[in-house]
Amino acid sequence: MSAYLNTRVSLYAERLWQAENFDALLRAPDAEIASLLDERGLPQLAAGFHSQDLLSLEQRIIAQTLDETRVLIRPLTGEARNFLIYWTARFEVSNVKTLLRGKMTGERPAALLSHLTPMGSFGRLDNQDLAHAEDVGELLRRLEAGPYASIVRHVRRAFELSHDPFSLDASLDRGYYEGVVKRAQPLEKCAGPGFRTLMAHLIDRINLLWLLRYRFNYNLPPAQVYFLLVGSNYSLTGVRLRELAAMGSLEAVLAALPQDWHDRLASAPDIPSVFSIMERTAAEHALKVMRSNAPAISRAFAYMLLRERDLRAVRALLRGRHLGLPGADIRFALQRMPLEVM
Repeated sequence: MSAYLNTRVSLYAERLWQAENFDALLRAPDAEIASLLDERGLPQLAAGFHSQDLLSLEQRIIAQTLDETRVLIRPLTGEARNFLIYWTARFEVSNVKTLLRGKMTGERPAALLSHLTPMGSFGRLDNQDLAHAEDVGELLRRLEAGPYASIVRHVRRAFELSHDPFSLDASLDRGYYEGVVKRAQPLEKCAGPGFRTLMAHLIDRINLLWLLRYRFNYNLPPAQVYFLLVGSNYSLTGVRLRELAAMGSLEAVLAALPQDWHDRLASAPDIPSVFSIMERTAAEHALKVMRSNAPAISRAFAYMLLRERDLRAVRALLRGRHLGLPGADIRFALQRMPLEVM
């Protein structure tokens, strides 16, 4: 198992993008884009480059991710396999969000189904059945009888308190990532410290970004902010998150962070800068793990995190090209520096 997976990760690692790959894609004429994408291991995007449909672009990126995940999980069993499969479930959770919003706006089932991302063998929901639910309440009841029942229970409580789509989305996100943490815990005992640090960077970043956005962009009260965060035993524990949620400014939150994060983030001028620094720190660690002799599951998860970082950047670049934005504006939007192992 480990030999196959380690070999596959090493081969896939050659697909990761460097700064010169993005520059080449940005400069290339339209006629050469498909071949460039194919050369970089993105056949799904190459096949659909000329589509101007942003939904199609998003779906092709997800299809690419699912294709690679399908290969990586072939030798895996037990908790490692369950973890990587659940990692793909966030795409199906996005479908749940689409179904809920569609029911709230009275969208017809056929139109609603056309907006859903195909999950292939990773799909666990009967979308036809769900799309034909009478209303949001009926949809939630059907979801609670399905594979994401533990996530949807949070959503039902949020829906009973408020019919606000934001609350539904935020509750789904929280429930999903708590599921990731739950499935990661058994692996943290056997996959080495690198895996736990991958998880810590992921969950700490999600929690801090959500806390800052909910508190200072959306002006939610501290108690509600804390309720919407992911339960964690990483650097930003539940106790610390509760304290941070009660603070009155971005500067106060950053000043109260654990020393390691404080040193990195103290000078961040705004929330996007906080995200950028935390994401880059996580990517640097993921690159270390992927290039190390860590257990195969750790290297595979590190690759998946780096690959999806690449795909987000490729998506932004292709969207910029489709919109006819100047190259300088696209480069600024990417704000991406080449990674080096620290």
